[in-house]
Amino acid sequence: MDHTIHGRPYEQTEDGPRFRPCAPHGVLARLGDKWTILVLSHLAVASGHRLRFSELKHGIEGITQRMLTLTLRNLERDGLLNRHYFPEVPPRVEYELTDMGASMLPALEGFTSWIRENWPRMEACRQTFDKARE
Repeated sequence: MDHTIHGRPYEQTEDGPRFRPCAPHGVLARLGDKWTILVLSHLAVASGHRLRFSELKHGIEGITQRMLTLTLRNLERDGLLNRHYFPEVPPRVEYELTDMGASMLPALEGFTSWIRENWPRMEACRQTFDKARE
């Protein structure tokens, strides 16, 4: 018989609950990478909500051109942003959040608020754990 916890399905077996990877795992993996939330946040606060590649790169400390390219491509593939190409000389490309990408921002706000509130405690727990292992 299938059950759910926090919207996540699992099967109750004789050996206990059994979870299977599913579509949400891929979404969480995308959001959990180093750059995705920064790119989404930068586009959310941009004037007109559109930015060129160079503006994104300049506004995200430490991101390389390759990582920004990969992150933008993956976000476009997932339907979270649109890429607008203008056939000018030189060519111009702008990026903006889709409706789906923008609808993710409130959920990210809740998640980042939780991190902000719990990060000091988490760091303290890590230090305690590591000291106990020494």
